[in-house]
Amino acid sequence: QVPLVESGGGLVRAGGSLTLSCSASGRTFSTYGMGWFRQAPGKEREFVAAISWTGGRTNYADSVKGRFTISRDNAENTVLLQMNSLNPEGTAIYYCAAGLPVMSGVSSQVRYWGQGTQVTVSS
Repeated sequence: QVPLVESGGGLVRAGGSLTLSCSASGRTFSTYGMGWFRQAPGKEREFVAAISWTGGRTNYADSVKGRFTISRDNAENTVLLQMNSLNPEGTAIYYCAAGLPVMSGVSSQVRYWGQGTQVTVSS
């Protein structure tokens, strides 16, 4: 089991920035690919970004490339998602994910989920 706790969500104006943090516990964290997904009201959960266990590989959804950056600190058991140039389409609950293949972006392949943190982008 890898409990995941997200933080950093909130309300931001379009064009603004937010940094989401995911704290994990358990000694296996550093061996897992980690990622972020989001789910907007009335929509399916979608892939946002993922990072390999070494941090050497990353993968992003086309909709966030160039604006979002995922990073991790295995010593601190933390994964960050830096979100810049946010737009109203970014309004969603953002979920931290553990144990997923970095390049797949498929939610069914995620082993563990966090509870989610709300991000609201006003126009």
